[in-house]
Parts: sequence; C-alpha cells; structure tokens
Amino acid sequence: MNLSPLRLDPTFSPRPWGSRSLRPYFSEMSNLAEPIGEAWMTGNQCRFATGPWAGRKLAEAWLPMPPEWRGREINPSADFPLLVKFIFPQEKLSVQVHPDDAYAARHEQAAGGRGKTEMWYAVDARPGAQVLVGLKSSVTREEFTRAIAEGTAENCLEQIPMGRGDAVFVAAGTAHTIGPGLVLCEIQENSDLTYRVYDYNRRDASGQARPLHIEKALEVMRFGKQIGGKIEPVRIENGAVRVTLYAVCQYFATENWTFAEPIETCSSRERWELVIFLAGCGEIRWAAERARYAPAEVWLIPAALGKFRLAPDGDTSVLRTYVPGDLHQLKRDYAARGVNEEQWLRLMHA
Repeated sequence: MNLSPLRLDPTFSPRPWGSRSLRPYFSEMSNLAEPIGEAWMTGNQCRFATGPWAGRKLAEAWLPMPPEWRGREINPSADFPLLVKFIFPQEKLSVQVHPDDAYAARHEQAAGGRGKTEMWYAVDARPGAQVLVGLKSSVTREEFTRAIAEGTAENCLEQIPMGRGDAVFVAAGTAHTIGPGLVLCEIQENSDLTYRVYDYNRRDASGQARPLHIEKALEVMRFGKQIGGKIEPVRIENGAVRVTLYAVCQYFATENWTFAEPIETCSSRERWELVIFLAGCGEIRWAAERARYAPAEVWLIPAALGKFRLAPDGDTSVLRTYVPGDLHQLKRDYAARGVNEEQWLRLMHA
C-alpha cells in the first residue's frame, strides 16, 4: 500500500440545542428537518473517503492498519483514541460533566469504559458568546445539589467569554456547558459518556425529557480547586507559518498552524496525526501525488508518510493534533522549539 493522507467523511448527530443549518462548513446541511448539534469527524462510524480504506468505517479499518500507518507508539489492540467534532450550538447545552478513565472503567464498560477529557477551539464566535467551565471555588457539593433542584446550576459555574481562536481545556470531572453563538472544534478522548445534571426542561423531538444522571455526576465532579479553563496559548516562530500551541495532556497535544504560502512539514515515524482544516483551500502534496483540501475536513497523516507539503490558495488555518505518547520526549521536542518550563506547565495545565 502506498502511504497517503486519508480524508474522513463526517457523520451528523441531532441535538435539541443544535442548528438547522451548518453552512458554510457543510453547505449541503441546510434547511434541516431537525437541528444538528455535532458533526463527528473521527467517530467509529465515519468512513474513509480516500486511500486504500476508502468506503470502510474507521472502527473497521483502524485495527488492521500496519505500523507504518499507525505508528509505533499506539497500542495495536486499542480503538482509534481521538474523537474530533464540530459543534453548532444555537441554545445552551445541558449542564454536564464527564467521568475520568478510572471511573468509566469501573462503571461504564458497556459504554466503552473510557472517560472524557476534551478541549474546545472557537472556529467562530458571535459577540457575547461564552462557555461556562468549572465550579466557582466556593461551591460545595451540597450547594450544587441544591442549585440543581432549584434550576440554578449554571450560576455555580465560571463564565468564560469566547472569541474566534480562543480555546478551553475541560478535564474529566469539570462541570461545564456551552452557550449559543459559537462554532467549536472539539478534540477529546473517543468517548460519548456525558452525565447531565440540568437540561433547561427541554424536550426531544418525541416530546420526552432527556435523562439526567445526577448521582453519577456528583460522584465524578471536581469540587474546590479547578484545573483547565481558558487556555493561555504559547506562540512560537516557525518561518512562513504562525504556530500556536494550545494544550498537552496524555490524551492529545494540539496546535494551530496559520499560513498563506506553501509550507513543507514531516510526519513522525512514532505516531500518526490529524490535520483539521478550519479555513482556506489548497492542496496536500506528497511524493508525486496531491489532493485538494477544504474547510471542515479532517485528514489522517500516516506515521511513515515522511515529508509533505501544504500549498494554500490563500490564508489557511489548521489544527494539528495527535496522541503524544511519551510526554518526557514531547517536552524535549517542545524545548527544542523554544518552549520554556513555565510555558510547558501552562500547556499541561499543571
């Protein structure tokens, strides 16, 4: 098999808080009969649109991929570890929390047994857009339980205003919700475990209230000192490309690349990566081949692809994300790029 970047087709998830038009990101998704909240870009049911696995679902193709595609750092028996979504809220999401891996392994094996740590990048934001992330430091479990019963749970959370290009880190155990007026790119563990505590008394398309999971939520929720929240990124110089580092954890490392001229880069033999195109059109070029890219596309870059070029028609913005594997080695790699100790700890939310 000749190594090549692989584009994935999205699947779309209805949500009562979603949008009836996903333009301009998905131009065919307009005048929808029911609101769509999420476009899953690397979900298990997403199919490859290009390459030797074209037409096959990611969950089917991932396990048999040879090491030159998957890299040497990823457990060959594991499912694809990252779920990338575009989120389109027209109303507030429920006030919710996600469990960590240990809790999910004990209590949620039927749902995959994996927790959910995530980050959000604001692809677009209307004036006044905000998210609520993390409990206020003074909020106790008893106070929050009472607020849930009174319908005031969101008053216990910290408000974070959001503009285009802002990012937020949401560790497992962090209470949160997302407000309207945003288009977010979410990068997370490949898990759909969500414990809702308040849903604004909404009804789904059939008139039923969505279930709440208050007892489980209170078991996993972090009270007192919070971690994560709005990210203070680290910007580094890299010639024709403007590089902004956003987050590093055991599950993912994410950076934004913005450029208007062709750039040459290289895959890592240790791991694959995802290139998430946010804005701009152009070509991916490798060996003697090329393919067009466009906004709201996700491409899997094989570990052993080697050098490849991104040749934009104009301004292009991408997120590059991957599972870091050895964090000590990644720290050394970042240091070689000019990241100091204080900046590293900031990216790690330590």
